[in-house]
Amino acid sequence: AKMSRKRVLVLGGTGYLGQHLLQAFSRGATPPTPSEHEYDVAFTYHSNPPPQPLLGAAPDSLAFCVDLRTGHGLEAISHAFGQPHVVINCAALSIPRACEMDPPAALSINVPFALVKWLSSFSESTTLLIHLSTDQVYEGTKSFYKEEDETLAVNVYGKTKVAAEQFISVNYPNFAILRSSIIFGPQTVSPVPKSLPIQWIDSVLAKGNEVDFFHDEFRCPVYVKDVVNIIWRLTNGWISDSKQMQMLLNVGGPDRISRVQMAEAVAYYRGYNTSLIKSVSASSVDRGVKSPADISMDITKLIQTLDFSPTTFADGVRLTLAT
Repeated sequence: AKMSRKRVLVLGGTGYLGQHLLQAFSRGATPPTPSEHEYDVAFTYHSNPPPQPLLGAAPDSLAFCVDLRTGHGLEAISHAFGQPHVVINCAALSIPRACEMDPPAALSINVPFALVKWLSSFSESTTLLIHLSTDQVYEGTKSFYKEEDETLAVNVYGKTKVAAEQFISVNYPNFAILRSSIIFGPQTVSPVPKSLPIQWIDSVLAKGNEVDFFHDEFRCPVYVKDVVNIIWRLTNGWISDSKQMQMLLNVGGPDRISRVQMAEAVAYYRGYNTSLIKSVSASSVDRGVKSPADISMDITKLIQTLDFSPTTFADGVRLTLAT
């Protein structure tokens, strides 16, 4: 029997996670896990038109210019691609300091008003919305937050992401909201402009100079291919079952670590001198934005729901730097 092709739309396809997703979902790629479905893929971009290397790596994908603040460009997708079975929203203003400087812009980009309105315009609600949220929805005053814990963001970025979660859960029937920690891993096929955490640590330590790292801020950084795998499993599950889905998941790695510990892991792998890593308190630096102290997450629900074993931080560093 011929496989029916399913339509997947990635919003923010030229970003870091977006590019990794496009590669995984594109025809001929090795899938993260076997699937009985094949995918037709489309993606949106806004400021950066899709670079050639990305088009080469996801050759059959369709690119659409969309402004998510107004929804301009979404209608063209309905005509040229059709109603997607799954929409993965990776588009965001995700630099906390930029959000502090322009809260209205952060709100209009980070809360998918126009997207949900567009999806609601189809006569059948057969589209699953997978929305990327953040660990920064939590206040950061304890360890290992669970999904049902109160969300009390301390900065504008986190507050807009809380607003997005609330907006989606009230206004859209089928969703999976992924509260993602710092995503790290190999560079994308077309390099993204923002610096990648492990590569940045590696480059500063390689110079042999002393560098300051915070010892008192904790996260659960997650390996990018784990995030792709999680989204892949949710997508396949939705298309196989199509029963109503309203899911909220912490998406983090299995290790609660500080920036100092992140730097140490890179140093161990590379054989750098760990005395270059200077431990400082986050409160000693003004970053122009309040940062939560400990937003480590309990990922039990993720592991149980998706029958999934996450990559340890040390293994993720090895996989990131071994290229």
